[in-house]
Amino acid sequence: MVGEFHAPVSVAMTGASGAQYGLRLIEVLVAAEREVWVMISKAAHMVIATETDVDLPAKPERLAAALIERCGARPGQIRCFAREDWMAPVASGSGASSAMVICPCSTGTLSAVACGASNNLIERAADVALKERRQLILVPRETPLSAIHLQHMLDLTRLGAVVMPAAPGFYHRPASVNDMIDFIVARILNQLGIAHELMPAWGTEA
Repeated sequence: MVGEFHAPVSVAMTGASGAQYGLRLIEVLVAAEREVWVMISKAAHMVIATETDVDLPAKPERLAAALIERCGARPGQIRCFAREDWMAPVASGSGASSAMVICPCSTGTLSAVACGASNNLIERAADVALKERRQLILVPRETPLSAIHLQHMLDLTRLGAVVMPAAPGFYHRPASVNDMIDFIVARILNQLGIAHELMPAWGTEA
């Protein structure tokens, strides 16, 4: 435990479609008693406003308060960082969380991370995760994929990241969009080693 909560997980949301995946992931991590460090890009705020009815302010303090209320988190369980907050713990290997998830991950962010661009805090935090050999999971949502996208995915995989496209399965017979969202979130939690009850493991009883 770190303070009142289990070790923090960094969650970054960028400008790809699929904002529901990131919002649901934050919610489930809170329920799992994790501290959650959140970064939301400007483009992601636009996607959230387009795809959902969730109204999230841009300023980190107000954003944290809104997410705490939405997720039923305890005070201090969710921390939010601005685009260029270079003093945030995720900007340094000495302070970064043990795991980072970019969900959803735009192909622009995918490219920047693969090239080590570090032009903003999300890209820098991912760069830190790679250089420190910590867990980095990217959840792109794009189709079709160009050779550029595929090459960046291959490069990141070779660097130790996990590339997990937001491609929900249907063998669990989803009855709603929420079931399809939970399929992807469950797979992310499996990678993080966090127990959940979103859906049964393959070969077990429902």
